[in-house]
Amino acid sequence: MSKVQHHAQDHQFYIEDHGEIIAEMTYSVSSETLYIIDHTYVDDKYRGQGLAEDLMSNVADYARRHQIKLFGLCPFAKRQLETKSEYADVKY
Repeated sequence: MSKVQHHAQDHQFYIEDHGEIIAEMTYSVSSETLYIIDHTYVDDKYRGQGLAEDLMSNVADYARRHQIKLFGLCPFAKRQLETKSEYADVKY
């Protein structure tokens, strides 16, 4: 399994296993300083391993480095941004 990767052109953070995407978090760019996380997916075989949390953490780190705020549209990202204090600085 590979580490979280970012494909900016496709607005996607993802994790691969043997060349296959097994987890992803996608976003739309509302403005230069606001990204909307619109989708989180983890393949059934890989659930319960914290992959979605890894994606969220990487998206938040990216947002911090680029002075971007995040808005959670998908239920997972919304819950993470609303309940985890470590994301308070990037929450829109």
